[in-house]
Amino acid sequence: MTKAVVLLSGGLDSATILAIARDKGHECYAMSVDYGQRNRSELVAAKNVAQSAGVTKHQIINIDLTVFGGSALTDKSITVPTEGIKEGIPVTYVPARNTIMLSLALPWAEVLGSNDIFIGVNAVDYSGYPDCRPEYISAFGKMANLATKASTQGKKLHIHAPLMKLSKAEIIQQGRALGVDYSLTVSCYQANEAGFACGVCDSCRLRRAGFKAADVSDPTRYR
Repeated sequence: MTKAVVLLSGGLDSATILAIARDKGHECYAMSVDYGQRNRSELVAAKNVAQSAGVTKHQIINIDLTVFGGSALTDKSITVPTEGIKEGIPVTYVPARNTIMLSLALPWAEVLGSNDIFIGVNAVDYSGYPDCRPEYISAFGKMANLATKASTQGKKLHIHAPLMKLSKAEIIQQGRALGVDYSLTVSCYQANEAGFACGVCDSCRLRRAGFKAADVSDPTRYR
């Protein structure tokens, strides 16, 4: 089995990519990032998803992005929007978050001798984040293959974003086919300590609509 590093937030999408990586025959090493996010219960969800999936190892990396702020997820003085999804980049965008997370996954992949990193970005049902676009993932992959000792020795790294062009309903259907237990996941931007979702933030709206479109019972625990 080839090794793969899977970025695991504890949400619906990351739980699905972990299942996809396993289905492709990879030995999975899960990485979560405690960046000071408002939603602390997603880290508990990540642990539960990793344990359920039987990953070889689960790392939680600590990096404090609250020192920069600039996002409703890292600055509690900024309110999480609940009035519905709008055009443009929302205040829940965390500056450079995916770049930071992929940059943390990159050295672990190299140390493990892995050529594969999985990330659950999506360019269909997403909230306007610039680091969820196909051109961003392609650009990071090119940079990564210039940045490591492994790449100079002919070991090409692949950044996998298998959910990129799927709707939320299609993601849920694929995950269900692979046995993902979505009741373990937390997607809400402002879930409470017990993991109960608000039901009205952008992430909750996308998740609820996805289950409805997939004609699958929504296991989310709402407040």
